[in-house]
Amino acid sequence: METVVNVKHISKRFGQQLALDDVSLTVKQGEIYGLIGKNGAGKTTLIKVITQLIQPNSGTVALFGSSNNSEWTHALKRVGSVIEAPAAYNHLTAYENLNYCCKIRHIPNADKVIQETLSYVGLTNTGKKKFRDFSLGMKQRLGIAIALLSKPDLMILDEPINGLDPVGIKEFRQLVQRLNEELNMTFIISSHILSELYLVATKFGIIENGHLIKEITKAEFEEQNEDYIVLKTNNLAEASKILHDQLGYRLKVVNATDELHIFTHSHEINKIIQELGKANIAINEIYYARQDLEKYFTDLVEYREVYHVSYYSSRLLSSFSFKRFLDYRNPFYHHTLIRCALRCCGKYRSSYRYKSF
Repeated sequence: METVVNVKHISKRFGQQLALDDVSLTVKQGEIYGLIGKNGAGKTTLIKVITQLIQPNSGTVALFGSSNNSEWTHALKRVGSVIEAPAAYNHLTAYENLNYCCKIRHIPNADKVIQETLSYVGLTNTGKKKFRDFSLGMKQRLGIAIALLSKPDLMILDEPINGLDPVGIKEFRQLVQRLNEELNMTFIISSHILSELYLVATKFGIIENGHLIKEITKAEFEEQNEDYIVLKTNNLAEASKILHDQLGYRLKVVNATDELHIFTHSHEINKIIQELGKANIAINEIYYARQDLEKYFTDLVEYREVYHVSYYSSRLLSSFSFKRFLDYRNPFYHHTLIRCALRCCGKYRSSYRYKSF
């Protein structure tokens, strides 16, 4: 399978801010690559680097096997993109906007190409309606139509479902899937709306504070994230003993007072109810669940932040001068240590509150 995008060790700095830090990723032909991250994580900056809208401070980008900057620039002819907002003229209709783009790109058989493209994105019946009067969903589809005129092999879309209503989101998802299946078009789609991205993407890259912290295919994600049963009971200790020691289930205590997860399949629920009933253990709630992409993302990001705080805390603990001025028996020591660690890794805000250990 051909490598469409190969990003290696890309870094980008804006003044003192490091927007991208040693980012590497690979996108294969036919993949729908979901670029996940919070607002400000570096998604748009990375997309702008790939499309040469901004230049990186270090690292390389290869498109369709390009080996130098000249080939990279030439390969961009095979790329369509909608970054930040669709580029169209407010006073023109959908047809007029596409016709103008065909003229400046010297696309032959313009009328036929325009009609086919409008049909593909579902904008054939807009008539004389001007772009300024389009709904947000229609604007997004026209932006994609403009990018489709040159029949790209790679489509890059930056936050394309922001502000769309449920109908618009569904129509966008169906359009992407159709282009991918019928034309074998490769996609990079950035979004922070993970529930929708999960429905369309085949591979995910998670970016946080300019770092690409994880790449995982949808198949790998589904294999790694097991089914589980959520059990809520006021008698957690006895329930855990029965479920683990007698029935052999693997457990995870989520809330020490009343909630645990049982890693098994949904058809085991009746058996669990029966066994706990025999022991007179009251069940407050029990249901089947599965970890979704949003929880996977938040857990990964939170783990990374805790790891960084722990790392800097241990560095501070090893400092003789730091030890000399702090009393280990004073609860305020813990607050000070964590505040200093958070400052070191750039996470501290005065609004944080800490509890004594």
